[in-house]
Amino acid sequence: MATIGMGEIKKGARLELDGVPFRVIEFQHVKPGKGAAFVRAKIKNLGTGKVIEKTVHAGDKFEVPALEQTTMQYLYDDGEYLQFMDTTSYEQIGLTHAQVGKDTFDYMVDGMEADILFHNGKAISVEIPDTYVYEVVQTPPNFKGDSQGGKKPATLNSGAVVQVPFHILEGEKIKVNTVDGEYLEKAK
Repeated sequence: MATIGMGEIKKGARLELDGVPFRVIEFQHVKPGKGAAFVRAKIKNLGTGKVIEKTVHAGDKFEVPALEQTTMQYLYDDGEYLQFMDTTSYEQIGLTHAQVGKDTFDYMVDGMEADILFHNGKAISVEIPDTYVYEVVQTPPNFKGDSQGGKKPATLNSGAVVQVPFHILEGEKIKVNTVDGEYLEKAK
């Protein structure tokens, strides 16, 4: 099985600790005045969504988790589970809100394709596209004199609220970075 060392730790890297898959969400290489360099990383448990801090020293090795990724279509929220369908086999699976995570769920819309990660045959998490086009369903109207470069809140058809320029109106489609919730541009 493949391994990952201190030098290969970067944002998005996946590693396994005690049989549990994690993804690096933040890292910092530290070179103290005395002693050896090390990496301080925040890693997210892909099964539970819990984030922990981990210090990695030179020589530490981690297994790369055996993850399978399947693209599925998000169908609906039945209150208890979020339902996804494999578009080739038409099999459906349900994942809990905790497995999906609030940050991801806020940007999900019916019919959206998402990558479902499986570890040892069990669905553990969902990854949506980094950028996606949404419709603005609610935002305050523009007023004469609104400053150039200012921002106002806009509610998207997914339910998420992002800050958009004043010229964006209800009903318009915009491209949003789903990782940090940033408005990118007006959709063409």
